[in-house]
Amino acid sequence: MPEALASFRGTVRCERSNRAHTLILSGVSADSLSGDSRGEETALLLSASAPVECPDTLDEAVVEHLGGRQYRIRSAAREWLVEAAAVHLHREIAAAFYRAIPPRTVPWRKRLFWRVVLALAASRPGLAALRMLRRHV
Repeated sequence: MPEALASFRGTVRCERSNRAHTLILSGVSADSLSGDSRGEETALLLSASAPVECPDTLDEAVVEHLGGRQYRIRSAAREWLVEAAAVHLHREIAAAFYRAIPPRTVPWRKRLFWRVVLALAASRPGLAALRMLRRHV
């Protein structure tokens, strides 16, 4: 039974390296880890045992694991069978992460300190004063 490894929405870019026999599929995932309707930027790297001949772009591609080292890349036009020693899936989850964990508020003393330091650094006399303070510390 094939197991869906990655589903892409829209156009998928295909980058090939014939020297290393790698194929990188990159685009927007059809599903989302964060639960919203937009997918994340996704890249799937297949380390194939032989060069994979596919076009520069695919539409609505789905990559399935058939078992062992066998993978199938399906698109609207056709499909390719690939034997890959390793597969790496990367998803951009920064937006979902920062929604789940809000940033910590900076204490007012630290904000005041950096505001003063940056104001001093903006002028020549202030910069000279900062250099003098640094020598004495």
